[in-house]
This record gives sequence, C-alpha cells and structure tokens, in this order.
Amino acid sequence: MTVFSRFRSQPAPPPSDLALEPSLLQALSVAARGEDRGDSPIAASVDLLREAGVLSGAWTLTPDCTARALMRVGAANLSMGRLLEGHINAVQLIDLYGASPLKSAVRHQILNGAFLGVWGADGEPPLTTGPGDTQLSGGKCFASGLGAVTHAIVTVNSGPQVRLALVEVSDTQRADASAWDMLGMKATASGRYDFTGVPVSSCEWLGGPGDYLKEPYFVGGVWRIAALQIGAAAGLLDCAAARLRAMDRMQAEAQKARLMSVLTRVWAGMALVERAAVAASEPDRSADQIVSTSISARLFTEEVALDAIRAVEQSLGLVHFTGTSETGRRARDLSVYLRQAARDAFLQRAAEVALGQDAALWGVFE
Repeated sequence: MTVFSRFRSQPAPPPSDLALEPSLLQALSVAARGEDRGDSPIAASVDLLREAGVLSGAWTLTPDCTARALMRVGAANLSMGRLLEGHINAVQLIDLYGASPLKSAVRHQILNGAFLGVWGADGEPPLTTGPGDTQLSGGKCFASGLGAVTHAIVTVNSGPQVRLALVEVSDTQRADASAWDMLGMKATASGRYDFTGVPVSSCEWLGGPGDYLKEPYFVGGVWRIAALQIGAAAGLLDCAAARLRAMDRMQAEAQKARLMSVLTRVWAGMALVERAAVAASEPDRSADQIVSTSISARLFTEEVALDAIRAVEQSLGLVHFTGTSETGRRARDLSVYLRQAARDAFLQRAAEVALGQDAALWGVFE
C-alpha cells in the first residue's frame, strides 16, 4: 500500500493557471481573522488556494513567480502562507529526489485533493526508523497544518545521514495541536504528530542519506521564508495605513515619514528576495553564492519586518494592542514567524562568502 492509496484513482481535470486574484487574496485576509480566533479551520483557506489552481500550479512555478506568490499570500494571511510554503517546498523536494513514478503519483493526487507539508523539527523522542527498521518511532513537533496537510515529508534519523520520507499524516489520533502554545501563528494548526508504529513499508523514501542537507537546496531555499516575511510586513503596513486613514490621522507628516521610511525598505526587501529566488535557479551561480544571498534575504527581511512592527505600534498607539485589533493580530503572527534558530551563525556564513574573498562582494548582482 502506498501513501496515496486512499485517494480516488479516476483522472483529474487539468490544473488551472496560477491566479492570485484580488478577490482570492481578500478572501484569505478575511478568513485569517476567524482562523486566529478558532472560529474556522485553516483548511477552508487551503480549499480556496486549491480551487484557484495554486496548489497544483506549484509544479510549474518559476522562482520569481513563487516569490511573488508567497509575498502576496503572506501579506493577506501569513498562517496560510506558512502552509503554502511547506507545500511548495515539499513539491520541490519530490521533484529533486523522488523517483519518476512517485512524481507522477504526487502530481495526480494533488489534483485530487492532497496537500503537502515538510515537518523537520524533531519531537521528544525524535523520529527514527526504530529497532529492526520495520516501524517508525518518535514524532515531530512544530508540525504545521494538522488536519489540513494530508502527506508530509519528514526527516528520519537526524544527523549527517538524515533521510527524507513522504508519509500520510491524516490520522487525527496521532495529532496533538495543544502542544502549540505560542502567542502568534495560532491558525497554522501546529503541534505534535506521533509516528510511532507507522510501518516503514508505507513510507515513500526520497533520495539517499544526507541528500536533504545538500546545497543549494537546503539553506539556499530560505528565500521562500524571506518572501513570506516581507509580504507579511507589507500587509501589516497596509492594514495600519488603512486604520490611520479611517481615524483621519494619515495626513500627519510624522505618520507619513514613519511608515514611508519602512515601506521603502520593504520594497528593497522584495527586490532582494526576488533576486535570491532567481539566482537559486541560475546554473552559473555557485552553491555558496546562492546560500549567501538567500541568507541575506532572510536576515534583511527579518530586520525590516521588526521595523514595520515598531513603526505600526508607534503610529497607532494603544488601539494596536486591543484584543480585536487587526494590526495587533498581524504583528503577533509576524513576530512569531520571524524567530529562527542560529541567526548569528547564518550571518557569519553569508559574510564568509561575500566578504571573505576577493571580488566576491557583488555576489549575484555581478
């Protein structure tokens, strides 16, 4: 039995073109409020993207189109953007390391309703193949999309020889969303998933030991996270400006100066993210260049997003901190999403490439 055996096998209609229409983005934005309160599951937003052809279109998106799509979805609904990024990442990993029959099966099943994710953070105990290599043992934490993601690519046996496996994750008895106790990104339906007892024979293995860590596809892909960060920062500024206009306070010179100075940096971040995305697919770029640029995009967009949060707080004052504040919700989600492990190590790694050798400073802009 394969991980896709539960899906219907009849031919699916061809995917529609990728179309992030204003009406779709508005629907995602409106849905985010109820999803944050727990009034509605994020699966409804997944359905919106599926119906628009965005999920099936992940196979054919160019890097620059992917970056722009993530920015726009991140601006409308960061939690949904987080899940979309996982789906796109999973598709790319399958395209890189999956066997041809698996690629065909996954393409078909996405058309028929499958939604993918990538769950890399180990729980306690970590996910391994267990004694005898016949069953999985352990679980994943910070697993996003519980109840919405149907199949996840998971890391098995951590370390240099880590393996990637595609596993069905629809068993609600194994999922525990109560493990997510964060102030933001509540709508992502994140938590713990227990894989103990899942037969190894039901897993679809991708690549060989250590392939997951190969560059420029590992850290070199963090431009996708940067795209969501800068998109969410733009969405926060847009929401704040609308609130200020409604309060008749946007005409103040101080407000214009404060928000516009951040917005110009948001635009610069968008340009850097898009350049990092395109560079990742350019054959004449070294892995080091791609990784350095992606890291730089992620770090820069983090800094700009923090500036956006601070500027919005200063512009709106206490109304930003009310329980029903839309800017407050967006800022909470963004603050949580911005956090990353080993930030300083990332910065040092990028600097070693760009500043540690002659004629390297221009990087992908040369």
